[in-house]
Amino acid sequence: MFDLKLLIGGQSALGAKKKTFTRANPLSEKTVTTAVAASRKDVKSAVLAAERAFASWSKTGPSQRREVLLKAADLMEARQGDFIERMVAETGATAGWAGFNCMVAAGMLREAASLTTQIQGSIIPSDVPDNMAMGVKVPCGVVLGIAPWNAPIILGTRAIATPLACGNTVILKASEQCPATHHLIAEVLHDAGLNNGEVSCITNAPEDAAKVVSALIEAPAVRRVNFTGSTGIGKVIAQKAAEHFKPVLLELGGKAPLLVLDDADLDEAVAATAFGAFFHQGQICMSTERVIVDEKVADKFVKKLTAKVKTLKAGDPADKSNQLGTLISKESGKKQNALVDDALKLGARVTTGGEARGVIMQPTVVDGVTSKMRLYTEESFGPLLSVIRVRNDAEAIRIANDTEYGLSAAVFSKDIARAMKVSQQIESGICHVNGPTVHDEPQMPFGGVKASGYGRFGGRSGIDEFTELRWMTVQMGPRHYPI
Repeated sequence: MFDLKLLIGGQSALGAKKKTFTRANPLSEKTVTTAVAASRKDVKSAVLAAERAFASWSKTGPSQRREVLLKAADLMEARQGDFIERMVAETGATAGWAGFNCMVAAGMLREAASLTTQIQGSIIPSDVPDNMAMGVKVPCGVVLGIAPWNAPIILGTRAIATPLACGNTVILKASEQCPATHHLIAEVLHDAGLNNGEVSCITNAPEDAAKVVSALIEAPAVRRVNFTGSTGIGKVIAQKAAEHFKPVLLELGGKAPLLVLDDADLDEAVAATAFGAFFHQGQICMSTERVIVDEKVADKFVKKLTAKVKTLKAGDPADKSNQLGTLISKESGKKQNALVDDALKLGARVTTGGEARGVIMQPTVVDGVTSKMRLYTEESFGPLLSVIRVRNDAEAIRIANDTEYGLSAAVFSKDIARAMKVSQQIESGICHVNGPTVHDEPQMPFGGVKASGYGRFGGRSGIDEFTELRWMTVQMGPRHYPI
């Protein structure tokens, strides 16, 4: 059992209303976390602490910021066991996925540390004699980071690492479904030396989420918002931020296509498809939701894919024989079943897998998906893969783009020039040739287009998101004025 308090201004807090909420394990349904439920008053306290800390943290040098972030990375790795315990208990993830999360998140902290000396401006030519004009990047203020439950260590760390490197202070709004996991990220940064309000962590009851987020966005000191989560909630957050003229970085839902052209290495395509579709039960924004395969190789591909997927087993993540864990909730299982039922009624067939039972669903392949089916357009966010057969490259491209989403994509072909030509026509923020749709590295520009959001996390792209660009001049000699 994890018992959490709010972390505000470097101190633990019971909350103004001393109210708590609980989080249960998806499979056992036993309570694993009790956390303080923040109120609007607690939000004000966190914002005030972050605003005060900004005055000093924004003036620190790059070496000091780098040192703290590197120390945090080491501490995160040292506490990997604690992170795994919390993430498995709260989300039903496997220990392997949780450990991978911890590894990538530590890498994100180190990448952020490297960015502290990359926050560079430019000299801009001016027509004014003896005038030196500059574009200078400066910290923007308090940053609000809102992270989801599905890759909580990676995405919680991503929400705060680059903002801190740029000299901002941060409030992490933890997910109601993994408060202990997100809280531990803030604890690690606190122990690394950010213990004066540079990082705060707010936990809230599910029923209070809207008012807590609204209070955070409305606070004048909050100058940037970044959110990773569903497209529906992202739209609400973007609208709320727009009311207050707050820039937002959004990384939202996906319906990632993997295109198998008629000359693809089918064994490689099968391996990438199975990994991309079913790793962490398909509960990743980049998960392969649609495999679009040329009809000339479709039968052979589906046979190989079905055989591969049958070797994967979902179940209790505590059982090491299960490669896959659980769904996040029974509601997700009901959604998967409804999508499969609809597809079957309209002529599709299941080659392996099938019905979700509670939060356990075996990886499922549905062949013969068409545009008439819900599965064609709706994001399943589960272990459910659509197979769509096409006649040629042009039809494959058309179907890949026939979605409101545009996050990740992949193309498989032995002809790299052909694959590049196809990939360049796919509307997505990320596209991999002969690789899976699920791929993340801290230094890469990560984000989507269309309903998958806007802005980019990762590497130097993140600097642009979390700094203000100021025009500054120095007049170094007499200046002529017209009056």
